[in-house]
Amino acid sequence: MHWQNATITRIEKLSPRVKSFFFRLPEPIAFRPGQHVLVRLTAPHGYRAQRSYSIASAPGKAQALELAIERLDDGEVSPFMHDSAQVGDEIELRGPIGGHFNWSPEDGGPVLFIGGGAGVVPFMSMLRHRAAIASQVPATLVFSARLREDLLFFDELSRLAAPDDGFRLVVTLTREAAAHSFRAGRIDAAFISGTVTGTKMPLRQVLICGSNPFVETVAKATIAAGIDATLIKTERYGV
Repeated sequence: MHWQNATITRIEKLSPRVKSFFFRLPEPIAFRPGQHVLVRLTAPHGYRAQRSYSIASAPGKAQALELAIERLDDGEVSPFMHDSAQVGDEIELRGPIGGHFNWSPEDGGPVLFIGGGAGVVPFMSMLRHRAAIASQVPATLVFSARLREDLLFFDELSRLAAPDDGFRLVVTLTREAAAHSFRAGRIDAAFISGTVTGTKMPLRQVLICGSNPFVETVAKATIAAGIDATLIKTERYGV
């Protein structure tokens, strides 16, 4: 596993604070849904900064990776990516890394994904892979965001949830003041319990991804809802 100079081929704004960056890799990489790559920046004076970002694209497009990067004001990498990076730029990438927070349809289900904000990104890779192979393994995504505008990939997720193929999308907004059709409020044990009831079969796995406070709160709520802690995997993101 070594560093590659990947070329930015496209940049898309997903929300006020998140952009998707599409990269063309000189050498293909094989990865499992849920893995991530390292992004490294080198300043003119030689200082280097690197951060890890989950892969949003599905396996099978190994030479065209999508990374959805949230701009964090105190970050060393994300402000540059948002403010300075342009199509055609070369960025150093290395990966894939991470062998814990993975899921593929062959792992079975039902599976419950719970994502907070940009924590939905690894689940996009998993769900895109599930759709690409026409899997009907039962999967539920609980997507928690502050505002309607923070619902990353919402149109695509809605399309994935439209067929009756075992995928269910549940959205909750925590700070949206305008009228909306989603659930309002934070995730708690009662909400998790009701969501699990909808699966109609015992869960095989629960995967939770988001900020540190989100993951801590949701993991506790999941256990309080009666889910065996050994079924829970967590992933936290930072700057």
